[in-house]
Amino acid sequence: MSFRIAPTMWASVMKEVGVEDLEERPTPQPAPDEVLVKVASVGVCGSDVHYFKHGRIADFIVKEPIVLGHELSGTIVAVGSDVDPGRVGQRVAVEPQRSCGVCEYCLSGRYNLCPKMEFYATPPVDGAFCDYVTIQSKFAHVVPETISDDAAALLEPLSVGIAAVQKAEIGPGATVLIAGGGPIGIITAQAARAFGATDVVISEPNPTRQEIALRHGATRVVVPGSEEYLAVAADTFIDCSGVNPAIVSGIRQVKPAGTVVLVGMGEDILPLPVGVVTGRELKVTGIFRYTGTWPIGIRLVASGLVQLDALVTGRYGLDEVADALGDPTGAVDLKRVVRPGERGLHRSSVAVR
Repeated sequence: MSFRIAPTMWASVMKEVGVEDLEERPTPQPAPDEVLVKVASVGVCGSDVHYFKHGRIADFIVKEPIVLGHELSGTIVAVGSDVDPGRVGQRVAVEPQRSCGVCEYCLSGRYNLCPKMEFYATPPVDGAFCDYVTIQSKFAHVVPETISDDAAALLEPLSVGIAAVQKAEIGPGATVLIAGGGPIGIITAQAARAFGATDVVISEPNPTRQEIALRHGATRVVVPGSEEYLAVAADTFIDCSGVNPAIVSGIRQVKPAGTVVLVGMGEDILPLPVGVVTGRELKVTGIFRYTGTWPIGIRLVASGLVQLDALVTGRYGLDEVADALGDPTGAVDLKRVVRPGERGLHRSSVAVR
């Protein structure tokens, strides 16, 4: 199988805060251990939006034009010299990172903590709002035909959810409290149920998101601070909101010897209720991306235990990336995806600068 590959491609480039331009660039060539992937679908992450609106996340600062987007799927159209040519034509979900492979963290299997990590759409590394990307062959995970391009792209946020429930050591019969009914909160709820939790409670003040959460993973929803919320006795609390009051109140709902996992990106400083943590011997930890989660995610989606397609509430062409990164325009806005191979997908009148 062979594909015609043009010498140039189109990319949506963030030139400065709030400005996206379509730009013609050379099509990348795979290194010996890499594959060339024609991008099919790219999920819009909150980090993409944050870079677009603010130009930085913590110490990661956009100092030069960058291609955003790190949740992606596509088809392998060419391979490097060390890769089996039989991989050409495979549909894949991309794990968007490259570690050094030789540091203490890589050698211990915790490559997500590699100090030399190159991660898509994290300055200065370009991401996937473009026609083609390269990735190490081992990080291009084959997906079955039963998984759509959009769902394959969303295996990336699912990996965040899987990493969170793994860190929480969730098992059969667990009660899990999750703060935040956004995409990561809902996906984490689905992962928690797949790992055996029987009571998955999402705290969310927005009525629309409450309804969505009940349809897609939560066994029940509660309003933060309500009587129902205060009655929750959780084995695990997972914060997917990044909101300090939600974190502090969630910690207080965890039973002795329970676990707290911080996922959401919020303020750098948290007023931790130390008396609760020490008096109950709670384990408080965080996650930073993931390791080895794609094979698990693929099996969960293929088996039907996790549903990702229903979370997509907007599709955009490559000329509409600025809109995809913009503010919500409707009551239901959960997960947006960009289809690089298409133009004018969301609305035909978009003007790209």
